[in-house]
Amino acid sequence: MSVADLSTPLKFAYWVPNVSGGLVVSTIEQRTSWDFDYNKKLARIAEDAGFEYALSQTRYAASYGADKQHEATSFSLALLAATEKLKVIAAVHPGMWHPGVLAKYIITADHISNGRAAVNIVSGWLKDEFINFGLEWLEHDERYVRTEEFIRVLRGLWTEEGYSQAGKYYNIKDFTLSPAPVDVPGRPHPEIFFGGNSTAAQATAGRVADWYFSNGKDLEGFKDNIAGVQASAEQAGRRPRYGLNGFVIARDSEKEARDTLREIVEKAHRPAVEGFRDAVQEAGPSTKDGKGMWADSTFEDLVQYNDGFKTQLIGTPEQIAERIVEYKKIGVNLFLTCYLHFQEEVAAFGTDILPIVRELEADAARSAGVDFDPDGTLAVPSKAGV
Repeated sequence: MSVADLSTPLKFAYWVPNVSGGLVVSTIEQRTSWDFDYNKKLARIAEDAGFEYALSQTRYAASYGADKQHEATSFSLALLAATEKLKVIAAVHPGMWHPGVLAKYIITADHISNGRAAVNIVSGWLKDEFINFGLEWLEHDERYVRTEEFIRVLRGLWTEEGYSQAGKYYNIKDFTLSPAPVDVPGRPHPEIFFGGNSTAAQATAGRVADWYFSNGKDLEGFKDNIAGVQASAEQAGRRPRYGLNGFVIARDSEKEARDTLREIVEKAHRPAVEGFRDAVQEAGPSTKDGKGMWADSTFEDLVQYNDGFKTQLIGTPEQIAERIVEYKKIGVNLFLTCYLHFQEEVAAFGTDILPIVRELEADAARSAGVDFDPDGTLAVPSKAGV
């Protein structure tokens, strides 16, 4: 079954730099800051540039070379309060949150923001964060068992009164949260994003996620990565949407963009990249079939710690727009983007790349005999799981 949606405009998000060090582990200049004043201005720039979402990173212990981190949910709430249209996704770890407490928190954030709060559920890969907090560390596939229960609790408490759920990790008895989330047309509840490349992650995403986030991939890699999600979703009668990570290097010429990439890698903070590589080995190669996040990532790939270079959004604005629409044709609904210099490059994306993307999207729809809906008003929301 094809998952491509040529009638609906692509959505764009950016990684919130709420941790120090930027989004590449390199000593190259990054005119990006982790402080709130910088991020508040960035959020306003992004929503004016046409971005619909921002994703706050969850980090507790220093990793990827980032020695300072702001907590994701509180940072996201502050960004929601500072903006008018932007939807802010807070990344959270099951095992560090109880789903009922998180459900209540997000409802409050949803009311403060008039229906713009969302979550990204991260099953966890940094073992030291759990064990040094004195929390239980589960083996790889078992983390996804807990995650699935966690997401079902969130959705149940957001959509039902007197909700009950008996499981291995969570037992909810006849519980009602009031008020409920904001009633947003076309949105059954705050959106639930979820990522992970392993077989267990893909199966879980298909059953319970509204959005599946993929690490950076080339075109064939993306199709392979979502195949398991599609199969699981079809069995469950669901239609999740798909997001893809990409590091954007837009320059006046392709050579200039490639030279920038080369400089990023040449100036990589090698000990930090190698430390990150060692930490994430558990996430991929430890699985039974060897599939998982970062399982096939090279040193160069890991300089952008979510494999953003693999997506190859590198070149002139025209080249980047063309590549973005090629991904749309195979099922991408949202691009999660990152940059060296966030404020100026997010603004430039809105003026130099996004208009070309919209023209190419309309052309692609027309060629396929599909009506392009530039406002996205005809989009069918994903079915909530059970």
